[in-house]
Amino acid sequence: MEPRNLRPPEKLLFELSRPGRRGAALPPLDIPEASRYDLDPRYTRAEPAGLPELSEVEVVRHYTRLSRLNYAIDLGLYPLGSCTMKYNPKVNERIARLPGFADCHPQLPEDLVQGSLSLMHELERALAAICGMDRFTLQPAAGAQGELTGIMMVRAYHRERGNPRQVVLIPDSAHGTNPSSAHLAGYRVEEIASSDRGCVDLGALRRRMDQSVAVLMLTNPNTLGVFESEIQEIARAVHAKGGLLYMDGANLNAFVGRSRPGDMGVDLHHLNLHKTFSTPHGGGGPGAGPVGVKAALEPFLPVPVVERDEERLRLSHDRPKSIGKVRAFFGNFGMFVRAYAYILAHGPEGLRRMSETAVLNANYIRKMLEGVYHLPYDAPSLHEVVFSDRNLEAAGVHTLDVAKRLMDYGFHPPTIYFPLIVKGALMIEPTESESREELDLFIAAMRAIAEEARRDPGLLLGAPHTTPIRRLDEVGAARNPVLRYREPSKPGAPRPVSSG
Repeated sequence: MEPRNLRPPEKLLFELSRPGRRGAALPPLDIPEASRYDLDPRYTRAEPAGLPELSEVEVVRHYTRLSRLNYAIDLGLYPLGSCTMKYNPKVNERIARLPGFADCHPQLPEDLVQGSLSLMHELERALAAICGMDRFTLQPAAGAQGELTGIMMVRAYHRERGNPRQVVLIPDSAHGTNPSSAHLAGYRVEEIASSDRGCVDLGALRRRMDQSVAVLMLTNPNTLGVFESEIQEIARAVHAKGGLLYMDGANLNAFVGRSRPGDMGVDLHHLNLHKTFSTPHGGGGPGAGPVGVKAALEPFLPVPVVERDEERLRLSHDRPKSIGKVRAFFGNFGMFVRAYAYILAHGPEGLRRMSETAVLNANYIRKMLEGVYHLPYDAPSLHEVVFSDRNLEAAGVHTLDVAKRLMDYGFHPPTIYFPLIVKGALMIEPTESESREELDLFIAAMRAIAEEARRDPGLLLGAPHTTPIRRLDEVGAARNPVLRYREPSKPGAPRPVSSG
C-alpha cells in the first residue's frame, strides 16, 4: 500500500464538534439555583448559543494546522507593491513589549509618563529631521487617517485666510484613499492626467491651477515607482496660485536619507510608520500615519501636542486654531516605540542604506524580468516596479492567472491591477530586507510562469493547484458573502462557508 495522507482538508470547528466534549472544567456556580435565571428576558437566550464542543487538544491542533497553511514574511518574500511588506526586526517587537511601555495606561498623570512623552517628543523631532518638516502630529492611526488630518489642516489654513477654496487636485495614478480623504473633508476632487512617462503633466497642472484649488495631493514616488522629477516646478506652480502641496508619503522608504519632502517644496505630508519604520503592516493590525507640516500649518495641528517646559514634558491642549482631536488619546503608542527603536538602531547612514537597498532590489527585479513581462513606462524605477500582462495576452493568460500560479511556486502574489492607469498591472516591491538569493528564486518563478503561459496556458488558468482551497469566485464572494455558519438542514445538504 502506498503511503498517503489520510487526513481530510481542515474542517470548521462546528464540523469537528461532538456533543459533550469540553476544553475546560468550570467550578460550580456559587449562587442559588432560583437566582441563576432571574434576568431580564431581553438579555437571555431561549436556546443554547450553539457553540462548538471540542476538547482543548482538538482546538489547539485545529488552529496550529491553520497557521501552517498561512503565508508570512517570516517564511518568504512578500512582493506586494505599494504596501512595503518587509521583515521587521524582532528586537523592536521586544522593546515595544517592555512593561514600562506595554503597561502604560493612557490616562496616567503626566508626571508618571515622562518617559513615554519623551519618546514621542524625540520621535517627532527625528521624523521632522528626516522629512524636512517643522512639526509632526503622531495621532493618525494609519495613512488614510493621516491624509484626512492633513486635508482638514489645509481647510483650516485657507479658511483663516478668508477663502477655504473648493477643489483638490489629484493625479490619476494616486492611491484610492487620496480622493476619498479629500471628499470626506468637503472638497470637490479633480483629476490631473499623467504624462507618457507616468508623472504629473506639468503643463496640464499649470493650466488648471487657479484660486479655487486648495491643494495638490501628490504621491512621490508615485504608484508606478517613478520619482516626480519636476517636483520643485510642481510646487512653484501650486504656490503661485496660493495653493498648498500635500505629499502622500506612503512610499517614503524609496528615498529616506537621500532627500527630504520639505526641501522639495512640500507643505505637508503623511508617512506610514507601518511601512517605512518597522511596525506591523497588514492583517488588520494597528498602524500609524504621522503628518508633518511646515511652520505656516503648525497652529492647526491636532491636539494635544507634546511640548517641553524646561525639564518637564506635557501634553498641550491650548491651541485655539487646532482642528481638534483625530484619534482617541494620542495614537497607537506601540507603533511609536517600534519606529523610534528602528530609527535609533539604523541612524542616518543605516536609513540611507535601507532606501538605497530597496531601490537596488527593485531595479534588479526590473532588469531580470524586463522583456519577459511588459514594462509600460521607461522612466527609472525606485522602490517598486510595475509590469503588465501584455506579453501574455496572446496565450489567453492574464495578471490574475500569474498571481495564482505564483502560489504554487511558494510565493505570495504581488499587487495586481493597480495602479489603474496600467492595464493588467503587476506591481512588485521587494523591499530592502530581501537577499539576492531570495530575489533570484522569485525571478526564476516569474520566468517559469511566463514560459508556462506560452507552452501550456491551462496550467495558469487552473492555478493554484497546490493550495487547500483552489481558485475562488472572488466577485461572487464579495457580492454575496456568507458570514455566519448555519448547520445543514439535513444530511448531505450543502453547507454555507464563510467567504468573508
